[in-house]
Amino acid sequence: MTSSTIGSLLLASSDPARLRDWYVTAFEPKVSRTPGGPGMDILDFGGFYVMLDSRDDVGAANPEPGRLILNIDVTDARAVVGRIADLGGGWVAELDDRDGSLFATALDPDGNYVQLVQLSPKHLAEMTEVAEASR
Repeated sequence: MTSSTIGSLLLASSDPARLRDWYVTAFEPKVSRTPGGPGMDILDFGGFYVMLDSRDDVGAANPEPGRLILNIDVTDARAVVGRIADLGGGWVAELDDRDGSLFATALDPDGNYVQLVQLSPKHLAEMTEVAEASR
């Protein structure tokens, strides 16, 4: 039996270049571009890829941003919060310390929810243990 994995996400926008610039400044992923035209930007978040593409059937702002929340693991949540603040970013939930783990939910320029997650060593070990037990 084979198992499925999720390796990427397509994030459609009426202005993908604006989204690319925001995500690159906020999270500093590696950036590449698909060959040929018009092509799309690919943001590499440690082997999980967010592909940014233009679509005619999406508006400038997401009308239901809670439908899909992009969780991004970070090593320094406070630094990322600072970069998003410098970008003029809005917050759904400001930085919160939950027993040593840090969480915040930002709004990207299209109004999508983006949750920053910095797990404490304790919580990371617990999650790893649960994941290994489920294999």
